[in-house]
Amino acid sequence: MTAQILQLENRAVLRLAGADTRSFLQGLVTNDVATVTASNAVYAGLLTPQGKFLFDMIIAADSDDLLLDIEAERKPQLMQRLMMYKLRADVTITEEGASVWALWDGKPTTGVSYTDPRHKALHQRIIAAENPCPAAKALPVETYEERRIRHGVPDGSRDMAVEKYFWLEANAEKLNGVSFDKGCYVGQELTARMKHRTNLKKMLVPVRLSGPAAPGDAITTTGGKNAGEIRTIANGYALAYLRLGFIEDKLLVGDNSINIRLKDG
Repeated sequence: MTAQILQLENRAVLRLAGADTRSFLQGLVTNDVATVTASNAVYAGLLTPQGKFLFDMIIAADSDDLLLDIEAERKPQLMQRLMMYKLRADVTITEEGASVWALWDGKPTTGVSYTDPRHKALHQRIIAAENPCPAAKALPVETYEERRIRHGVPDGSRDMAVEKYFWLEANAEKLNGVSFDKGCYVGQELTARMKHRTNLKKMLVPVRLSGPAAPGDAITTTGGKNAGEIRTIANGYALAYLRLGFIEDKLLVGDNSINIRLKDG
């Protein structure tokens, strides 16, 4: 396979350093920070106390420090939230002067690299100031986006409505974004309750579009009932926030039908 690389311009990096870094994050995010090593990154969410999405991140190790691969546009809000929780913990939070890269079928020559923990089809990510694999060909952003969408992987607040979607509605369990064995974190009680006591009524689902659509477009049944909405789109595929009670119905975006893709493609 030919190596391909894409600079993910909508991503940014925070560096957390200090003796309390791991214990600080462990009490905040949905996944087990203790499992982060040089060879293992984890996907995690920072939630409201009600278990709803605020921020998501991929956490990677750089020696004793932790690097947070995050949404660039919402970096100031995340830094503010982390500082609010930090109190007197021995943690320093700084902006990292590096970019996030997606690398398919190549070997990086520099930077901090990690397998994308959400889905193996997304291959590697690298945090580096420069192109970490100059020999690789350019990976078209639409190609990357299509694969991400087809495998049900949300891209931050583009796909997950802030303070509205429950973490488990965003495929968090399937995408290795939650640990049900670790200790408490913000939103843990509601997340655990949804896992063990209730059935999810809504979910982010990959769909195939049969006609034009735009993010935010309503999904309806043929009888006009609201079944959900379209989120991100690439090459005729979309992530849809869907009411699962309508999953067997014929669904429309405007006058065009959508095909629900419940299996990875």
